[in-house]
Amino acid sequence: MSKQQSNVSRVYAALRQMAADFAFMPDQRINESALSKQLGASRTPLREALNQLVAEGFLTFQNNRGFFCRSLTPKYIQDLYEARVAVECEALRLSCRRASDGDIAELGAYLQHTEAEYENADDPAERLDMDETFHMRLVLLSGNGELERSLRSLNDRIRYIRLIDLQRMRDKAGVRVPGELSAHSRILLALAGRDAAAAEAAMRGHIEKRREAATDAVRIAFSQLYVPQD
Repeated sequence: MSKQQSNVSRVYAALRQMAADFAFMPDQRINESALSKQLGASRTPLREALNQLVAEGFLTFQNNRGFFCRSLTPKYIQDLYEARVAVECEALRLSCRRASDGDIAELGAYLQHTEAEYENADDPAERLDMDETFHMRLVLLSGNGELERSLRSLNDRIRYIRLIDLQRMRDKAGVRVPGELSAHSRILLALAGRDAAAAEAAMRGHIEKRREAATDAVRIAFSQLYVPQD
C-alpha cells in the first residue's frame, strides 16, 4: 500500500467512525477545512474518504453545497430496518441450503456460550456486539459476500439507534416466559432443520419487533445529540 493509499485509509476510518457515532449532527454541513486540520490530512485524501462515505450512505453530497451528515429521522431508520430484513432473510434462506451441519453446530455452541452473558450484560454496547456477531455469522453461512458487506454497512449506520434501544431495554433484560426459546434460538433451530420458511419467519419477527421502537429511539437520540447529558 502506497503512502497516499495509507493516508486515505486512515482518514476514511476516522471519518467513518465519526459519522457512525453522529459526531456530525444530522444534516449538518461538513466543514472540510476544519476536518483537514483536525485529521492532519490534505484535501485529496479527505475528499476521497468523504466520497467513499457518500457511496456507503453515511454522508450525502449536494452540488455547489458540499458534504452533509446523513439524516436521522424515523423514516430513515425504518428504511434501514426494512433493508436489514431483506438482507438477513435472503441470507438465511441461502444458509438453510448451503451451511454444513458442522458450521451450524459451531454457531449453536457460540449461541449457547453467549446467551447467559447477553442476558446479564449491563453494557448495551457489549450486548450489541454479541447480537451483531450472531447475525453476521448467520450471513456468513450463506456464502454470499455481497450480503455480508450489505449487512455490515447497515449495522454500522443503524448502530447508534440500536444502542439507544438496548439502553432502554436494559432493565427488562432476561425477562422471558419460562421455557420460551430466545429469538436467536428459534432462528437457529429452524436453520438446523433446514426449514427456510420457519427460519425466515423467525428472523422477520425478531427484527421487526425492534423496528417498532425506532420512533422513540430517534426522539431520544435527538435529545442526546442536541441536549447532551451531564
